[in-house]
Amino acid sequence: MNNIMLKARNSAFIVLMAIGHSVFAQQLNQNGKAMQVQLNTITTAVPFLQITPDSRSGALGDANVALSPDANATYSNAAKLAFVEEDMEVSLSYSPWLRALVNDMSLAYLSGYKRLSKNQTVGASLRYFTLGNITFTDDVGSAIRDFKPNEFAIDGSFGQKFSEKFSGGIAIRFVNSNLTGGTNVGGADSRPGRSVAADISVFYTNDKIKLGGKKSRLNIGGNISNVGNKMRYTNSDKRDFIPTNLKVGTAITTNFDAYNQLTFALDFNKLLVPTPPRYSEDGESIESGMDPNVGTAGGIMQSFYDAPGDIDNDGNLVAGSVLKEELREINIGGGMEYWYDQQFAFRTGYFFEHFSKGNRQFITLGAGLKYQVMTIDISYLISTTNQNPLANTLRFSLKFALGKSDSDSNNEGEEK
Repeated sequence: MNNIMLKARNSAFIVLMAIGHSVFAQQLNQNGKAMQVQLNTITTAVPFLQITPDSRSGALGDANVALSPDANATYSNAAKLAFVEEDMEVSLSYSPWLRALVNDMSLAYLSGYKRLSKNQTVGASLRYFTLGNITFTDDVGSAIRDFKPNEFAIDGSFGQKFSEKFSGGIAIRFVNSNLTGGTNVGGADSRPGRSVAADISVFYTNDKIKLGGKKSRLNIGGNISNVGNKMRYTNSDKRDFIPTNLKVGTAITTNFDAYNQLTFALDFNKLLVPTPPRYSEDGESIESGMDPNVGTAGGIMQSFYDAPGDIDNDGNLVAGSVLKEELREINIGGGMEYWYDQQFAFRTGYFFEHFSKGNRQFITLGAGLKYQVMTIDISYLISTTNQNPLANTLRFSLKFALGKSDSDSNNEGEEK
């Protein structure tokens, strides 16, 4: 592969550096024999689609699929839009990204919704990811041009209530990844990668429960996101999966009194794309695992049982290690949110990813301030692993409520 295509893959390379480092470890299997557990990270095109864009979720260990609905629901779970309280809301988020590596990479996110009726809400969003300035060179190192690679996703979403406690949602997404600006080197043509994808989500909420005698609300959510066609950057037949993902989670909110509210949220994530198999030394055959060159639907199904597993020092597959590796591919994020008088919020959380699947492990902190129709949120990431380029990541969000909320309508009814 020539140098221009190495540059074309720079987006995935840099973002995946945030996911983990090369890891190799010796562990003992159940028979006491040493086995090899090594890095086997699942890579996809446009990994920016996996970045949590808003500060509230970012402060809760990236847990968001079952949080109370707001303008960022188009990203986390479109089904939540059916239960929004405001008539209209707009949110703007910004995050400098990987500042431990570069100083000109960032993610911007604009989202909003509008209620059509008591049971239906539409939403839209735009994610824009810039990788800063990159100098392209040819095979001998001569500079060709400077270019600022960028990627974006435009979403439209819809949430529909099916009952007083249950809703469904769908989001349609257009993704554009322009990593080379059409630069041609050595006869290799490049072009922007493009894909169309969809999310399908569900949401359940019940505010009739009590915990410790206190009025509480239980939310449960699920979202299969980025189900779409593969993406390519050249005219070759080589195509890369986009990050199709399954997320399920829950959130429990308890109102201790008129001023104090506490929420606990927990999410589980799994990429629904093939796991890289283990190849023979000559690279001609697969020793363990399954062929990743399948279609989108096949990749989703295969992702639940195609892990190659671990081998012992004699080169033999360890019994039960395939299931163990599949379980390692489940990332866990959770957090706690405290509100005082619905004006001041404090948040903290934790995210865990197994070391062999990327080693993202970090603590998150955040705060929120609500004043009339405006809410300001900020989050901060503290890495618990050494030399993690995600360390010290900041996110900023602004939300504006427009129109009347359900509480306003209720108050008007009481006055009459």
